[in-house]
Amino acid sequence: MASAELQGKYQKLAQEYSKLRAQNQVLKKGVVDEQANSAALKEQLKMKDQSLRKLQQEMDSLTFRNLQLAKRVELLQDELALSEPRGKKNKKSGESSSQLSQEQKTVFDEDLQKKIEENERLHIQFFEADEQHKHVEAELRSRLATLETEAAQHQAVVDGLTRKYMETIEKLQNDKAKLEVKSQTLEKEAKECRLRTEECQLQLKNLHEDLSGRLEESLSIINEKVPFNDTKYSQYNALNVPLHNRRHQLKMRDIAGQALAFVQDLVTALLNFHTYTEQRIQIFPVDSAIDTISPLNQKFSQYLHENASYVRPLEEGMLHLFESITEDTVTVLETTVKLKTFSEHLTSYICFLRKILPYQLKSLEEECESSLCTSALRARNLELSQDMKKMTAVFEKLQTYIALLALPSTEPDGLLRTNYSSVLTNVGAALHGFHDIMKDISKHYSQKATIEHELPTATQKLITTNDCILSSVVALTNGAGKIASFFSNNLDYFIASLSYGPKAASGFISPLSAECMLQYKKKAAAYMKSLRKPLLESVPYEEALANRRILLSSTESREGLAQQVQQSLEKISKLEQEKEHWMLEAQLAKIKLEKENQRIADKLKNTSSGQLVGLAQENAAVSNAAGQDEATAKAVSEPIQSTSLIGTLTRTSDSECRALSKRLALAEKSKEALTEEMKLASQNISRLQDELTTTKRSYEDQLSMMSDHLCSMNETLSKQREEIDTLKMSSKGNSKKNKSR
Repeated sequence: MASAELQGKYQKLAQEYSKLRAQNQVLKKGVVDEQANSAALKEQLKMKDQSLRKLQQEMDSLTFRNLQLAKRVELLQDELALSEPRGKKNKKSGESSSQLSQEQKTVFDEDLQKKIEENERLHIQFFEADEQHKHVEAELRSRLATLETEAAQHQAVVDGLTRKYMETIEKLQNDKAKLEVKSQTLEKEAKECRLRTEECQLQLKNLHEDLSGRLEESLSIINEKVPFNDTKYSQYNALNVPLHNRRHQLKMRDIAGQALAFVQDLVTALLNFHTYTEQRIQIFPVDSAIDTISPLNQKFSQYLHENASYVRPLEEGMLHLFESITEDTVTVLETTVKLKTFSEHLTSYICFLRKILPYQLKSLEEECESSLCTSALRARNLELSQDMKKMTAVFEKLQTYIALLALPSTEPDGLLRTNYSSVLTNVGAALHGFHDIMKDISKHYSQKATIEHELPTATQKLITTNDCILSSVVALTNGAGKIASFFSNNLDYFIASLSYGPKAASGFISPLSAECMLQYKKKAAAYMKSLRKPLLESVPYEEALANRRILLSSTESREGLAQQVQQSLEKISKLEQEKEHWMLEAQLAKIKLEKENQRIADKLKNTSSGQLVGLAQENAAVSNAAGQDEATAKAVSEPIQSTSLIGTLTRTSDSECRALSKRLALAEKSKEALTEEMKLASQNISRLQDELTTTKRSYEDQLSMMSDHLCSMNETLSKQREEIDTLKMSSKGNSKKNKSR
């Protein structure tokens, strides 16, 4: 699965990479084209600059030529100005010369006019060329800027794509590494799962074999010991006592106690509501102390006066239901017989509500027909009339569902077990509807009391009675809300607890079978109490045989443990012997070391005395330099004696000093070797001590394990004794039952 996802991911990324690569090629080609266009435009700009410079040079040359011509014209004008006075003086003589100068002037003027026109034309051409050059230059510069901007944008896009491409490659590499790690992990987990699967299959096989053996044994026991299977038929199975669930019973009793408290609050509020309503009829719209009330209100007051005889039984019925739920009973709908009594009391109260409802509606109509009733008060009375009808309807609906829940304890065919959950759900909905209606009654009656208090004829007695009725309505509203929330919170538990009954069956068949089951439960409890009597001192033969086998097996295991203990003790003794051996070796090594140290010290003392003799004889050796060769030859075999002021000293030869130094070096080496041996010996001693400690601890652990094993064996023996006693008792009980049947 992971490899397929990885391959799909790589294919998508490869497609994206190919798209990006194609876009990159197109962008590169566009950038190259734009660069070529930019180079061509730069070349054109360069050529225009060259032509402009050429025209500028021509303009400069023409300007210089114009200046020359202007100077020449000025000279000619000066000459003309000079020649004019001379011509006046000598007109006659100079007629011919004046004609000549006039012709020259005309020629000069024409030449000048031509030069001026040519200069003007050149100026115009230069201006036009300059303007055209500026325009072309501006266009080229703007185009160059545009191309540079586009090139920069294309380069940014290329850089972004390159960066994105590199990030994608890096991300793909990271994903690849992660997926490889994940793949390795999954392979490892798959391998472990295969190993665990093999282990589980092996365990399953062993369990299957074990369970098959147990099943065969159980079937053989059932075929031999059980006369018939009472769970096969529902009629017989309903008589079997289910497993006692003390937690369930305590939970049900706690829930019943809470329901009793809520019903008591509701009963108190209903009593107050009916009683204060009776008081209100006596004082409004006509006060009975002043005038006679209408016959309708008299009858209504008489009925309301009887409310306690209908309301009080609700509390009593709920109290009896609570008392019937104890820790020793089995609480399901088939066994809650007292629920029928509560349903009957609720039915009686519904009849009371139906009886007083018409009088209550007529009483409100009579209030509306009174002259004191305003339009707002009339509207509130109409709303209260509708609310009273709704309250009676809700109580009827609630009584219907409670009556259905009471059927399993009286008429098992009246309600199917599959409909229990839907009936309980409808009870919760009816309680919430009762709470909503009581909120409307509280709202409308509060508005009605406010309007009546503003009437000019409102007495203090009426105000007080209205406040009492309003407080009882508020108490009813709060009680209805609490009991609705309580039932909704425990609805799931009620539905789940319906399956509490005999095994391998849908439940109790009939109330009679449930009653019989409870009687059997009491007998079973009494029988279990009777089994708690102290056992006799004698041991049955079968139990003694079983105990003998257990003791033999425990003796064998004890002998094995004793052998292990003996082996451990032998090992400890060997370790102790090795310890003593190494202690002796260490002492011998220590003695050898002390002797060697003493010998080395003696040698060092002798060596120091020989060095002192050599220093005293140096002067004599210098004076007898002539006979040094013979003395040296003799000194090899004999010691040299010399006399001086100190006395006679004897000096050993050089070869003996070398031998002593070698022996000293060997002694040092032997000292180091002995030191290493001492360290090894101390390490061996510590190791042996640790092994001894470990062996002692293991021996103690084995002893503790032996004691624990013996304790567990004793416990197993006691449990087996109890099981044997239980089997005997159950076999006796079955035999008695078979005889009685």
